[in-house]
Amino acid sequence: MNIIIALTPIISVMLFLVILRLPAIKAMPISLLATAILALTYWKVPFIQVVAATAEGVLIGVSILYIIFGAILLLNTLQISGAIDTIRTNFMGISSDRRVQLLLIAWLFGAFIEGAAGFGTPAAIAAPLLVALGFPPMAAVVLALVADSSPVSFGAVGTPINVGVAQGLQEGATIAPIVSNYMSEAEFPAFIKTVGAQVMMIDIFVGTLMPLLLVMLMTRFFGENRSWKEGLQVWKFALFAGFAFTIPAFLVALFLGPEFPSIFGGLFGLVIVIIIIKKGWLQPKTSWDFPKRERWLPEWIGKLVPSEDTPKKRKLSVGVAWIPYILVGVFLVLTRLDVLPIKAWLRSMKISWTNIFGTEISTSLEPLYLPGTIFVIVSLLTIIIHQMKVQKYMHALRSSSLALAGTAVTLFTAVPMVRIFINSGVNASGFESMPMELAKGAAEVFGGSWPLVAPFIGALGSFISGSATFSNMMFSLFQFSVADQSGLDPTLVIALQVLGSNGGNMICVLNVVAAASVVGLLGKEGAIIRVTLLPMLYYVIFSGVIGLIFAYVFL
Repeated sequence: MNIIIALTPIISVMLFLVILRLPAIKAMPISLLATAILALTYWKVPFIQVVAATAEGVLIGVSILYIIFGAILLLNTLQISGAIDTIRTNFMGISSDRRVQLLLIAWLFGAFIEGAAGFGTPAAIAAPLLVALGFPPMAAVVLALVADSSPVSFGAVGTPINVGVAQGLQEGATIAPIVSNYMSEAEFPAFIKTVGAQVMMIDIFVGTLMPLLLVMLMTRFFGENRSWKEGLQVWKFALFAGFAFTIPAFLVALFLGPEFPSIFGGLFGLVIVIIIIKKGWLQPKTSWDFPKRERWLPEWIGKLVPSEDTPKKRKLSVGVAWIPYILVGVFLVLTRLDVLPIKAWLRSMKISWTNIFGTEISTSLEPLYLPGTIFVIVSLLTIIIHQMKVQKYMHALRSSSLALAGTAVTLFTAVPMVRIFINSGVNASGFESMPMELAKGAAEVFGGSWPLVAPFIGALGSFISGSATFSNMMFSLFQFSVADQSGLDPTLVIALQVLGSNGGNMICVLNVVAAASVVGLLGKEGAIIRVTLLPMLYYVIFSGVIGLIFAYVFL
């Protein structure tokens, strides 16, 4: 019974979001209510503890919402300025082979966007770019979702690890007791950095094959001949594109931390792969294309939704169009380096709430240090760089603000639900916290084979919560506890949790809806998930296998 009750957040989200198919804006508040009621009645968590955990969750939600707002604002600003159109046109002129176009836009450019923005943005950007190039809308959405896998670990400047894992391993303002048995508060940041490096160490094996899987999915499900072989024909180029991201990402994760791997892995990969294409190296002998439009299957084509009228755009050069994204990368590096005083200065402004409502729960917010601030600053600089009129920027500001309404409701209910789940250790029932009780049961059943299971937990979390960050926040303490119970390395198990949350990102309902809506495929989410389920299973299973090998051979 303890395990069943502890599974309340998972069961309730699965019931309301997946089975009953309620939108997240309705499913998450109901799930929060169900979790709170059972925490109060069965777990006997004091009412004030539940209220304090809810307040903590709202403040954490504010920080995530600010990141999302900044990312959307920058994207909308670049769309209105004409930068996105220029970037798309530039990609179109590099190669006519759809397999090459796919890897440039969905895999490498998408990785950069994931690193800078995250939260489903890459698929929502890449899908319309691919459609503009001539991809069937269904293919564009499916492939954009699958490509947004490995880079998710470090999305939105490392949010899934820096916020998701870090917050998930804390109870209040301090690390959870079981975590403190392994490390001190001072050692915790180094542990988070090590997790990021461990993630990429495994992903060099798993993620490097994703570009090859991408082109094979495209030629098999959307090609004239429905052939896996036509995708395999570009295996050399696809593997090169895979390594062009994973190796730089690993080096960045190892030496700089979890903020930058996707940003610089995507940028470096783009540059080196474009050079290879222009040199004619590793290129297929024959170009590949989709069937003619009149032979597309009906389910490939959605009802195109007219885009909102926006002010007339200027034509920008490629270099000028890319300047804002380059500035994002530069500013992020400058503000994250310990050797410079900027980081300490930005973090000195802190909004803290200690001992919330008299409990031991505490939390804080560092508004200037959050990536959202950099996004907002760069969006303002874009007015000058792209010579925009102020009213055009105000148009982007209004659109970005309106886009947050549904997201805010989901965030301010999903995150508190997770915090109640984690802070349930204070209770009158004699039970440990919900994650700890789950860990006991899982360790008894799976024991030393847990590395095979850990990625599935992460995938489940992303699927039901709509975010890799939420998945890591919900299950990191659980995964750490299982590692402790099973005698496994917690760093490895947490890394497998992160990788699993990447896999779940491909079938996450919220991401599917977001990507489908921008190309007119709303209502076809089920068909999209049926295709993305295959690569999701590959990613999760292979991550588990590599994790098991690491656990018993290398560690």
